[in-house]
Amino acid sequence: MCYDLCNARVRTNIISLEYIKLSTLLNCVFVGLGGMVGSVLRYLVSLVPVRHESGFPLVTLAINILGAFALGLIIAVAGRSTNLDPRTVLFLKVGVCGGFTTFSTFAVESHQLLTGGSPVVALTYMVLSVTLCVFAVYGAGLLVQ
Repeated sequence: MCYDLCNARVRTNIISLEYIKLSTLLNCVFVGLGGMVGSVLRYLVSLVPVRHESGFPLVTLAINILGAFALGLIIAVAGRSTNLDPRTVLFLKVGVCGGFTTFSTFAVESHQLLTGGSPVVALTYMVLSVTLCVFAVYGAGLLVQ
């Protein structure tokens, strides 16, 4: 009797572990697909021929503001709706928005502006990026309310 009960527990634990592994693998697939979509979108937006004579990275700023707004919108909608599949939210939040936004590019461009002798442009870019992205998330949340 104890042997059968112990075997049943072991089988249940193995099935649970396999489910967790499969669930994590599926989550990774959703994040990866979303990341591909976001990265391709970022690339396409970066092709927009908008350049400022000061070297101010307008396109990266626009991408980050748009990404922050989209992320804020997704978070707000997901918080209000119980009908959204968690994998859809993961696809959109971590995948698409993570692939679309460009914090590493922001950091490199800020560094290039600073070391390239444009500290005022660099500071303006950094302050605007942080401020406008935070307000974009806030505004998206208000929009959903």
